[in-house]
Amino acid sequence: MGGEFSRTVTRDGQGGGAKPGRDHNGQTLCCWMAGGGVKAGTVYGATDEFGGRSVENRMHIHDLHATWLHLLGFDHTKLTYDYNGRSFRLTDNFGEVAKDLIA
Repeated sequence: MGGEFSRTVTRDGQGGGAKPGRDHNGQTLCCWMAGGGVKAGTVYGATDEFGGRSVENRMHIHDLHATWLHLLGFDHTKLTYDYNGRSFRLTDNFGEVAKDLIA
């Protein structure tokens, strides 16, 4: 379970109106995983003391996708699609399985 972005820990600069809020935060997000080969009770990564920026075990989205595909039984390096005469990987030319998350 996760989202496509996180929220900042402080109110945004445009929040003085009737609906103040928090802006998008591309520096950190969290994802909750359970079952299907995920190591139980594992916390992977950490943020700064304010929760505004990832500082430990940062993971690129390609790594997260590679890990999910591995947990589903796919080798992400062989999972490709053809477009415009070229073969593309779903995880682009990147993506490493986060082995610390695998049971």
